[in-house]
Amino acid sequence: MADTYTQSSNLDFSQKAYDRMAYFALRPELYFDQVADVQPTAQSMPGTSVTFTIVNDLSIAAAPITEATDVSAVSMSDSIVTLSLAEYGNAVITTAKLRGTSFVEIDPIVANVVGYNAGVSIDTVARNALGLGTNVAYATGSTRAAQGNSNMLTAAQIRTARARLRSQNVPTFGGMYVSYIHPDAVYDLQSESGGTSNANWRDPHIYSQPGEIWSGELGAFEGVRFIETPRALAYAGAGSGGSTTTLSTTANSTAVSWSSGNAPVSGDLVTAVSSSVTAGTVLISVDAVNKTAVLSAAALTTGTATVSTGGANVFGTVVLGRQALAKAHSIVDGNGPVPHVVPGPVTDHLRRFVPMGWYWLGAYGIFRQASVYRIEHGSSLGADLTGGFGPDIDEGE
Repeated sequence: MADTYTQSSNLDFSQKAYDRMAYFALRPELYFDQVADVQPTAQSMPGTSVTFTIVNDLSIAAAPITEATDVSAVSMSDSIVTLSLAEYGNAVITTAKLRGTSFVEIDPIVANVVGYNAGVSIDTVARNALGLGTNVAYATGSTRAAQGNSNMLTAAQIRTARARLRSQNVPTFGGMYVSYIHPDAVYDLQSESGGTSNANWRDPHIYSQPGEIWSGELGAFEGVRFIETPRALAYAGAGSGGSTTTLSTTANSTAVSWSSGNAPVSGDLVTAVSSSVTAGTVLISVDAVNKTAVLSAAALTTGTATVSTGGANVFGTVVLGRQALAKAHSIVDGNGPVPHVVPGPVTDHLRRFVPMGWYWLGAYGIFRQASVYRIEHGSSLGADLTGGFGPDIDEGE
């Protein structure tokens, strides 16, 4: 008679093991708040907004005056910049069962996630404010929609940005202007061919700083110090090259299907419709295998809808100097320049639900338009933008 072996499948002693260390998502550095160098220094009182006053210079008086004639007095003038405070915050609630059964301690994880969310959210507010600058140059044409994957950032555009800031007497940060640049734009700038002018990024580095070629370090170039971040301004699908797909809708359903053309993806917009489909409806899920999608409309009748698949991704490389960005915040109830963590009240009868969140009451805004110069362009990589900073980047024109 053959032996019968006691195997791991016979007993419950063999179980999966878990590393009790919690690893977090890959997180970008937070950079944009640091250039908000204009903040209240003598705020009169708490208020719904904070107003900054800029005293304008008198017109230059370079003509000689007459010895026996008095000069005509001129009036002074000023301008104001107002930041309206807004509330920001987020919170999570953990249950007693989660805390009592988790193989890792939950509270430190909650604190880490909430704290980072506070930082990246407020840094996003600062970044979006920089996107409201009115000094914009385009790699091609005169609109964001004209930018394609072949309309890339060039060294000449960086030199132009520096010249524009210098011509407006914009002060530097320690002798350099600062630029926030997306890694896709860095790729194009470093790959640019100098031609006969040898005025691109790579040629001077080959001879004077070859180490930076090997490391891929952008550093400083043309009087601009670059900060490379995947959270730089970008506008997904806002450029040229978009296409459309005709979808057929099913009666009394949010399901749509297509038979030909480019397959839609989540986030595509319904741009033209027949029957009862609502224009502007967003595709919220797509099944490419079965060629079906789900719209966020409540109900449809049988008909068709034309969907825009979007164009090239457009990047906004910002070059700026001092006093580009202002920041204001509430000065009462524990508010300050950064968000503060708020342990929420436990109000249920069994004290099972424990909230933890963050809160900030403040604002960012452009202080001097002359100090901000944005270059909008495409990238030869044409990469998917959602991996770097999520779908919240859509400031519009």
